[in-house]
Amino acid sequence: MMSQSWLVSVLILMSGIISFVLNQGHLLNSLLSLEMIAVGVYMTLSWIFIGLGYEVYYSLYFLIMVVCEGAMGLSLLVIMSFSHGSDYMDSFGMLVW
Repeated sequence: MMSQSWLVSVLILMSGIISFVLNQGHLLNSLLSLEMIAVGVYMTLSWIFIGLGYEVYYSLYFLIMVVCEGAMGLSLLVIMSFSHGSDYMDSFGMLVW
């Protein structure tokens, strides 16, 4: 059972990385891919901590950072959609504000 869960977590991580690399047109797609990567890393960390006998609460620190990253990404999405009218990343320069 543990090997199947390990395989699922690595599969989620790799599909998130592939999705992030291939779908960079919209900011929302990029943010969803980053969240998928974070879920895969969280599951992998949890299985590593369980396998080594550590406490699982260390992975909660990682979840705190992921939640902060998600909140900042959503605020960036709202700001960009108000200022540019869409989340399409090719329609504006990222360095020009």
